[in-house]
Amino acid sequence: MLISFIILFSGVFAGGLTVLWKPLPKMLLKLLLAFTGSLLFSIAVLDLMPEIFQGMGKNAGIFILAGFFLQIVLEFWSHGIEHGHIHHHSGRTFLWLVLASLCLHSLLEGMAVFYLPRGIQATGQGINLNNGLFTGILLHHIPIAIALMALFAESGLKVRNRIALLAIFALMPGIGMYLGAHADSLTNLPGGNLLLNAVTGVVTGILLHISTTILFESDENHKFNVYKFITVIFGAALAWAIL
Repeated sequence: MLISFIILFSGVFAGGLTVLWKPLPKMLLKLLLAFTGSLLFSIAVLDLMPEIFQGMGKNAGIFILAGFFLQIVLEFWSHGIEHGHIHHHSGRTFLWLVLASLCLHSLLEGMAVFYLPRGIQATGQGINLNNGLFTGILLHHIPIAIALMALFAESGLKVRNRIALLAIFALMPGIGMYLGAHADSLTNLPGGNLLLNAVTGVVTGILLHISTTILFESDENHKFNVYKFITVIFGAALAWAIL
């Protein structure tokens, strides 16, 4: 647990620090987002959705849709920074809304790393770490951290404030993991398994919204981008390999 937390925090925090003094080229950020978007989409389709529907039947779709529409609401605050969109707005209120939105969805994603029916069914006690989802969250949060640091820079925040806010964001999925790992008692309560499936369903919907938005956004002039296509294929292949 501690090692996983350290890896997740360090990876996201270090990713954000890489652009503290020098911005990442726009095309490279787009390719990185395409790769992680494909990875998340593939994990949701190949792993999360089959598990949720197995545990809940048709009712699983309700929670997946709830997560999908929840992400739409969250993006009213984040303005699509999860997809690499960086819109400069004056005022600190905007920055706090963006950070709050990202932290909330990061917290939920971290909880879903342990909130998986497979872990309960496999062990009968406790909740296991889903390595595929863990890897997907780690890799996807790196470009988000990069975009967030670019937004902080454009807003004129001091370097120490940027680093502090980056650290808060990097902590959120780890805190979610901690909450998920210590929720074992929920499985002993009436409806406990339903709650575990529901949380994973909501997160699956969030991941589907984020990943499909990244993948289906049109390139300039609607031209076929071979580099993006290859990147997407590699993301799907990685998801298949780690599941």
